[in-house]
Amino acid sequence: MLHVFLNSLFFLPTSFTLTYMWNYGSMLGIMLMSQIVTGFFLTFYYTAGDAFSSVQYVMFEVNLGWFVRVMHSNGASMFFLFIYLHIFKGLIYGSYRLNKVWMSGIVIYFILMGIAFTGYVLIWGQMSYWAAVVITSLMTSIPHLGKYLVWWIWGSFSVCSNTLKFFYSIHFILPWFLMVLVVTHLFFLHFTGSSSSLYCHGDYDKIHFFPGFWIKDSFDFLFYYMLIIFSLFFSFSLIDPMIFVESDTMASPAHVVPEWYFLFAFTILRSVPSKLFGVILMLGSIFVLLLMAIIPNYRSILDNILYFFVMVFVLSFFWLTWAGHYPTDYPFDLFNIFFTLLYFICVLLICLINFVSNLLFK
Repeated sequence: MLHVFLNSLFFLPTSFTLTYMWNYGSMLGIMLMSQIVTGFFLTFYYTAGDAFSSVQYVMFEVNLGWFVRVMHSNGASMFFLFIYLHIFKGLIYGSYRLNKVWMSGIVIYFILMGIAFTGYVLIWGQMSYWAAVVITSLMTSIPHLGKYLVWWIWGSFSVCSNTLKFFYSIHFILPWFLMVLVVTHLFFLHFTGSSSSLYCHGDYDKIHFFPGFWIKDSFDFLFYYMLIIFSLFFSFSLIDPMIFVESDTMASPAHVVPEWYFLFAFTILRSVPSKLFGVILMLGSIFVLLLMAIIPNYRSILDNILYFFVMVFVLSFFWLTWAGHYPTDYPFDLFNIFFTLLYFICVLLICLINFVSNLLFK
């Protein structure tokens, strides 16, 4: 056991070309621990039967409860910020060629979205309540079984306190499962070695992980300190104001908007009129990234060509995120369809280029 520990944290062979872009993974580890710890303390005072009032109790009556809550809510935003940076870095430097590492990472990303959504609903404000109604109702698009699956999740024939208990259980249990997936992700990473700015995985550029990369990764605490400062001075700047209004089952908001880190998927969902096709595209926006790991290509990478399509992919992601704040009126409806197609086309072109590159240089 000691041998495994030393080989993982001290003597791990690591490319000396790793820049600070490779800090994103270690920063995600810090954020995962932060979210688990702050969430654990919040569960002491949270009551699913009287959710909105218990959140207010934490904010106004519990010593430093307000600080733990704003750290947890803003920590989710920082978590997703570094998730997206981590994915974009992987696309730029071809990390998807480490197929087991990439696939496990995408599964982690999907599970994390489920955790974040269930946590958002727990506030039981006006926006989070109707977000739960909208998202769970999407399951009715599943032929034959859809409505029964929705009723099972709701625990009734509408979103109610039973639904909240279901989401609370999921939000509490999934992070522990996520930790197992993260350990699996790190196991695959240490088994294959990470990618590098040289686009290679050879042993000729390796040095020990300690002490150089310990020092480099220590800069992550600077970003965590920035999160603390942001949480203190801009506590609710990333939160929709309707979240402070207690849920009203009789009056829905004019425009239901999820948190910013879900907006790209929300825009893809709304880009087509068909509910079933929209759900398929929304889920496909995550799992389409798995296609990149199917094509084995360790020999070469056409970095300049791929870099162009990765940047177009990132541009389409930012557009879809920005457009999610607005109703799907003209001209947003046309642009949303265009950038949705561009999102998927870029992924398919990256896969095609890697396939052709593998044939040419094998």
